[in-house]
Parts: sequence; C-alpha cells; structure tokens
Amino acid sequence: MSLFKRAKMRSSSQVRPVSPRSSSQRRPVNESRIEQLAQHFKARLLRETDLEKLTRMSSSELRVTLDRLIGRYLAEEQVVLPRHERDILIGRIIDESVGYGPLEPLLEDEEITEIMVNGPNEVFYEKKGKLYKTDIQFSSEESLRNVIDRIVAPIGRRIDVSSPMVDARLPDGSRVNAVIPPISLKGPLLSIRKFRKEPIYLDELVGFGSLSPEMAQFLTSLVKAKLNLIISGGTGSGKTTLLNALACYIPEDERIITIEDMAELRIPHPHVAGMEGRPPNVEGKGEVTIRQLVRNALRMRPDRIIVGEVRGAEAFDMLQAMNTGHEGSLTTVHANSPEDALRRLEAMVIMSGAELPSSVIREYLVGAIDFIIQIGRLPDGKRKMLSISEMEKSEDSTFRLREIFRFEQTGVTDEGAVEGYFTATGVRPRCLQRLKAYGVPVDPAIFTPKKRGMD
Repeated sequence: MSLFKRAKMRSSSQVRPVSPRSSSQRRPVNESRIEQLAQHFKARLLRETDLEKLTRMSSSELRVTLDRLIGRYLAEEQVVLPRHERDILIGRIIDESVGYGPLEPLLEDEEITEIMVNGPNEVFYEKKGKLYKTDIQFSSEESLRNVIDRIVAPIGRRIDVSSPMVDARLPDGSRVNAVIPPISLKGPLLSIRKFRKEPIYLDELVGFGSLSPEMAQFLTSLVKAKLNLIISGGTGSGKTTLLNALACYIPEDERIITIEDMAELRIPHPHVAGMEGRPPNVEGKGEVTIRQLVRNALRMRPDRIIVGEVRGAEAFDMLQAMNTGHEGSLTTVHANSPEDALRRLEAMVIMSGAELPSSVIREYLVGAIDFIIQIGRLPDGKRKMLSISEMEKSEDSTFRLREIFRFEQTGVTDEGAVEGYFTATGVRPRCLQRLKAYGVPVDPAIFTPKKRGMD
C-alpha cells in the first residue's frame, strides 16, 4: 500500500469526469509552472538527499521532511507560491518520486474498479460499470514510463523494446498490464484492474441485483454439497468475484488449494494453500505453468481445487481431478454461453496434446462438470447472473444442459438501464437428493417460475 494517502485529498477533484463545472470549482493553478518546479526540485532532491531514506519514513514524517526541504529550496531560490500550489507541488514530487504519479487519487478511490491509460494524455477509469474520461495527464511519455517501471521493478520484471509487454501486480493485489512502443501506437499503455481489499459475499451480490436470493440459496447448497462448478463469462463480467464469493461457503474442515496465474482470490477460510504461476524470466527460463500447478496440487491432499481460470492445457488435468474424487472443484472459463464454455473446454483438452477421440473427451466433460453458471455484463454496465444450468449425464456423451434459473430481459429504459427479472425455468435439478444427503436441502418452491415483473 502506498505511503502517500494524502494524495487523494489533494487531487480528488481530478478524478471526476471532465466537465466545465468541475474545473471551475477548483482554485486556479498554474499547471505548467507547477510542473516545471516539480521537475526542478525533484532533480535537486535526487542530487542532495537520500531518496531511499525518504521512502522508509512514515507518511507524516515524509510530509514534514519534504515540506521543510521544499520550503528551504523555495526560499533559497526566491520562489513565491500560494499555499495550495505549494501543497500540490509537494504532492506531485512525492507521487512522481516514489508513488504512482497522477494515478494516486484514482488508486485511492475504492469505487473505481479499473484504470486505463492510453498514452500520457488520456486516462480513463471504470466506476459502477461505466467508463469515464478524466482530465488527468502525465507530463510526458517518460513520466508514464517511470510509473510503469516502478510497478514492475519490485517483482523482478522488466519492460523494454525486447520485451514490450508485461503483467504485474501492485502491493494490494491489483492486476497490471503494460505495453510500450513499438507495440503500442499511442505511447505507453497501462491497465490496472483494482483489487478489492475485503472479499465479497453472495448476499452483497444479491443486494447489487446481480442474482436473486433463490439463486444464491441454490448455489450455496451446491458448493456445500461438493458439486463441480464452472463459472463462464466474458472479460470484466465478474467471474473471479463470483468465484471468491462461492468459495466462502466451503466448509471450514476442508483443505483448499487455489491456483492462479496472478493471485487475486482472498478466501476467508482457515485452511487455504495458494499457488501462483510464474512467467519465464528475461532469459526465457523458470516458467511455472498453471498445468504444472494443477498436477502438483493433486499431491497436496486437497479437498477442493480452485483454479482462477482455465485457458489451455491445464483444462485436461482439471477435468481429470474432477473425475477422480476431487469433488467440489471450482474454476472459471472465458465464454459467452454455457454451450460455448463446453466447446472451449473441449478445444483446450485437444490443445493439451491428449490423443483422445472426441467421444472420450466429451465423456470427461460430462462426467466432471455438474453445473455451469453463466454471468455477463449488460449494456448498462451492470453485471448479472444470466443462467444456472445443470449438466445432464447422458449415456452417449453428448452435451445436454438443463437450465434451472435465468435472467429474463424485458426492455431498456430511456436512460439505457436494462430491465428484467430473475426466474426459475420450472426444471427441477437432479441433484436435490444429493443436497439433502449433505444436509443442505433447498425449498422446492424456489424452482417455480415467476411471472413477468413478479417480485
């Protein structure tokens, strides 16, 4: 976590979408002068002080020290600044020296879920599913590159012409992707998917309108009864969020092994062993793949295996684990429908090099998967659980899905908000006896379809 929380208070006005009103409410600031002074005094600090020693100070000590140093520099060079410009100057020097520059206020805003930088002059963020453009700018491409370097350096990664793309993680777990020229055409590109500090629970998702209480009750029982679940959805649909929420209901006397390419899951459980994949180093060596971790997890006495997302050959090992006694496993897959998810998993098994006929691969899929949960982000930015489908165990190994719940869209308001409701389809799942055997039965009434608009 950054030491420089006060940046939020100083610069919160920059987080708002661009509007004439928001800029007129701020006290006038000579931006070009502030920027020139910031670069000048930062260079002087680098020459005359131990910057590493400054970064080890507490937030209050750092503020006092820099205030004293900059005050002395201003006096020596006979530079007169209003108090609010002096505060902005000190904050900018802190952020650009050891923080994340003008992105600090965006990172501190807990309602912002994603930050996108398209070169030094365009900064966007996502809040409540909607994109907004800010008036934040970097002083130069070099300034943006410095921020990227400060992100990737602590984890032993580098980004340069020979390796122009990098995935990294901030100390709070936020995921970072950066691309630099010549791959990018508008200067350095930076995307930060922010990490929620506290795990989200299903009842919160119900409160957000992402699913109905009946769907939440049913899913909770499925997890406790050790059924294998696949969460399917597109980019930014909330797959990892739902995966984390469902994992919260795994009984406390079970051992969980989590496997991710970049650690995001925060499961409040007493017995979680997490593993994270590792990309190759600059010499192309040292890579640890998700497939290797899945295989290793089988030797770690897991009760549950949770894979953040299956994207390739590891799908075969995951399905094998599900088929060989490791029930209650959870994973996600990038797909736009339950049927598409099954086809993608089938293709991944083929990619694994397993020389198996299609009929055998489908047997693995049918035998391993119990339910597919499809989620999506609607045009108005809201995330919804679109369907819960049960895999039917057929003798001919064909894919047959029985939809249990769905979201019915009824229209779109003049403001662009999607209207609709959650309903059962009337199909009763075949797992009801299993739920009862595990002591987590559900009321059969929840499978009664709702009429349009009925609460």
